[in-house]
Amino acid sequence: MTGSDDVSPSFRLAYVPGVTPTKWVRIWNERLPDVPLTLVAVSTADALDLLRGGGADAGFVRLPVDGEDLSAIPLYTETTVVVVPKDHVVAAVDEVTADDLADDIVLHPLDDTLGWERPPGQPAFERPATTEDAVELVAAGVGLLVVPQSLARLHHRKDLTYRPVTDAPESRVALSWPQDATTDLVEDFIGIVRGRTVNSSRGRSQAPAAAPAQPKGKRPDAGGVPRKPTAGKSTGKASGKSPRAGSGGSKSGAKGGAKRGKPRRRS
Repeated sequence: MTGSDDVSPSFRLAYVPGVTPTKWVRIWNERLPDVPLTLVAVSTADALDLLRGGGADAGFVRLPVDGEDLSAIPLYTETTVVVVPKDHVVAAVDEVTADDLADDIVLHPLDDTLGWERPPGQPAFERPATTEDAVELVAAGVGLLVVPQSLARLHHRKDLTYRPVTDAPESRVALSWPQDATTDLVEDFIGIVRGRTVNSSRGRSQAPAAAPAQPKGKRPDAGGVPRKPTAGKSTGKASGKSPRAGSGGSKSGAKGGAKRGKPRRRS
């Protein structure tokens, strides 16, 4: 056979800056060693277009996911932090509010992921193109930067530190994929992300389970229906009367008080 039938299955997973997919990739390689997983790094701004264009089977993106053509499963919400030089006054406290930054220049890069209605602090003369560029400006003493904690870690520098901003918007990370391309492999990855076990009934269909063994001593009648057990042991010819409940199949009270012996089984 030729064409698509000859193509080995593979899975392409996109991820935006700040997301670390290592744990899920490891589980995938353990469960599906014959299906290679390829990681596709993508900017936050381009992630949804990449999925819509078929550049990846699924991806870790930042919410919101616009449109009805993409499915999304929210995974977690990140802490928002302010990145400052180590000798800045903010470095001396455990956390701050947006009002605490009112007198500082706060950089607002073009790839901002927090969706501010009004960014805190004083605006810079020019917006940096990327978060990475903004971090360099913080190190140069130009201003401060408010970002999700994962981005502060991603662009960590020894001369910088960060502190939580308690009332800032938060960024949420989700797994997303095209609704009309929910393949078996996508279902497999959804199961991994949601923590389903390898034997879970959801996700990709599993091989049918073996039929349970027939209990010993119960031979099925024709048609496969097991016989109902009788109330007592057979005594050979039917007497025409059913034994009384609780009598154990014997009858007492005969003339002269004689007791009936245990009936012999006929061979």
